[in-house]
Amino acid sequence: MSRRHNGEGSIYPYRNGFAAYAWITTPAGRRQRKYVYGMTREIVHGKWVELTRQATKGPVLTKVPTLSQFLERWLEDTVAPNLAPLTHATYESHVRHYIEPALGNLRLDRLRVTNVQAWLNGLPKVCQCCAQGKDARRSAERRRCCAIGKCCHSTISARTIKDVRAVLRSALASAKREELVERNVAELVTTPKQRSRKVVPWTSEEARHFLESARSDRDRLYAAYVLVLVLGMRKGEVLGLRWDAIDTDAGELIIDRQLQRVRRELLYRVTKTEASDDSLPLPDIVTAALIHRRAEQETARAAAGEAWQEFVDDGQVALVFTGRYGTPIDPRTLNRAFTARCAAAGVRRMTVHDARRTCATLLVDLDVHPRVIMRILRHVDQSVTMNIYAKASSDKTRDALRRLGESLG
Repeated sequence: MSRRHNGEGSIYPYRNGFAAYAWITTPAGRRQRKYVYGMTREIVHGKWVELTRQATKGPVLTKVPTLSQFLERWLEDTVAPNLAPLTHATYESHVRHYIEPALGNLRLDRLRVTNVQAWLNGLPKVCQCCAQGKDARRSAERRRCCAIGKCCHSTISARTIKDVRAVLRSALASAKREELVERNVAELVTTPKQRSRKVVPWTSEEARHFLESARSDRDRLYAAYVLVLVLGMRKGEVLGLRWDAIDTDAGELIIDRQLQRVRRELLYRVTKTEASDDSLPLPDIVTAALIHRRAEQETARAAAGEAWQEFVDDGQVALVFTGRYGTPIDPRTLNRAFTARCAAAGVRRMTVHDARRTCATLLVDLDVHPRVIMRILRHVDQSVTMNIYAKASSDKTRDALRRLGESLG
């Protein structure tokens, strides 16, 4: 055996190469040896130097998990107990569909910026229908694209890529806090620029046509549409509204719960943020719609008889919007009904969430102060309200420029 050079430490021949060790402290506080291996003395010396450097900085893991193993524990121990169920479901879906298939087998400490950047660059080129076997899961007679050799090129959007990267960044931030990695490589990558979708809200005429169509057709969700357009309530808040949260005599409505669909389960839970909890005054159109809704529900209850099922969550909760037999209305049902009503009313197609923006724009057209709009929409950040406030209608913009020109002239 040849003499060791200075700084090589405990490097020695091992099997068909060399090995070395350094004394480390584990995260549990134990002092023990950790070994590194390689085919040549130079390779082992480089690994030994890196290991020694890590040992001087702090605790060192004796066994590093793969990214897949860490993400599984992170979702269970960090995300599930601390974030909303829908957020946990979204994170889990991103991990399962996008992160694990490409990066899951890499050891956590060997994840590099180049790995993550190459993965992100390749995501927009992958047909997710092929990758996830969506068409293949259909019955043989219903297959129509990828499973029969006709790729549909169903790629993900720049927004989804940004969201997936955010999930990985959050997970690696947790790994960094646990001293499993020295840096968060997901913070150092570049994602495609995302251009926000410009939504042109309804005008007051379009909103009125929509509500008149629902009222004349006796749409059982007419009151829900009124709450979205007039009070700017979110979809989940509308479907989770209780009768005991409404005082028509005092003209007030309390918002503190919401109904969400998470995978195959309907959850009745707290609202999106603390700022979402509030009480709002009831304009006459809202009061009239809710009184009419109460009468409709009583009629449906009498018709259902013993088949009526009161929604139960920590005791019986009388929801304002229920199905034919008293069961809660699925958010997807409201989405479909809203789209169908747009067609029936002959107005531009709009999602329920975009209709909430229409409420803000109509308030702008009425010269309502942005602080009041923020109060009605219950935004946490005033910049969100100001962003909406800046999108005044074309008529208001034209009138403002006319008045500015007159003042300068």
